[in-house]
Amino acid sequence: MTIRILIADDHAVMRQGLSMVLGLDDELEIVGQASNGADAVRLARELLPNVVLMDLVMPGMDGIAATAVIRQALPEVEVLALTSVLDDGSVIGAVRAGAIGYLLKNTEEAELRRAIKAAAAGQVQLSPEAATRLIREMQMPESPEPLTDRETDVLRLLSRGEANKQIARTLGLGEQTVKTHVSHILAKLGVQSRTQAALYAARMGLVAEAQLGGR
Repeated sequence: MTIRILIADDHAVMRQGLSMVLGLDDELEIVGQASNGADAVRLARELLPNVVLMDLVMPGMDGIAATAVIRQALPEVEVLALTSVLDDGSVIGAVRAGAIGYLLKNTEEAELRRAIKAAAAGQVQLSPEAATRLIREMQMPESPEPLTDRETDVLRLLSRGEANKQIARTLGLGEQTVKTHVSHILAKLGVQSRTQAALYAARMGLVAEAQLGGR
C-alpha cells in the first residue's frame, strides 16, 4: 500500500527537498504541500493523507494548532512533527495536540522514510532528544485507574513502537481486541494518544527510555 503524505512547511525549499527525497521511495506518495497551518488543515480534509509531515513554526496558524485540529477532525490521519525546534514547549505542545511522533530536520533520509512508514502504521516515533524532554516534562495522570495485566502487556509493546498488528501477533490476540485494549488504556490513563501512553510507560519504568518507539 502506498502511503499518502502531505508536507506542511513554510519554506518552499524545504517542501521541495522533502518531496524529492521521499519521492525516491515507491511506497511513499506526496499528495500535497501546505505553507501554513490553515492550508495544512484544509488540504488534510480534502486529500485525506495517511501522514502529515508538520513543521511547527509557521505563520498564521502554527503547526501545533493545526495538528490539534487535524487529529480532532480526522483521527485516522497521523501527524508527524518535523521541525528544527527542540524547546520543551514545542515538544510537549505537539504531543499533547496528538502528534504520533517528533523528529528533527537533521534526521537522516533513510530514518525519515522509516519513521513515516511506522507512523502510518500507528507506531510511536520520537527522536531521542525529544523523548528525553518529554519524559522529564510531560505531566502524567496523578492517580490513573489501574491497568489489567493484559493491558500492561499491550502498553509495553505499544511503547516499543509496535503497531496493533504486531502486538496482536506477539500476544496471540485479534487485532480488534488489541484496538479495544488500547482504547481502554488511553481512557484509564486519561491521555489522548498512543505517544502520551508510551511516555507514561517510560516514566513508570514499564519500558526503558532507549526502547521508546523501537529505538
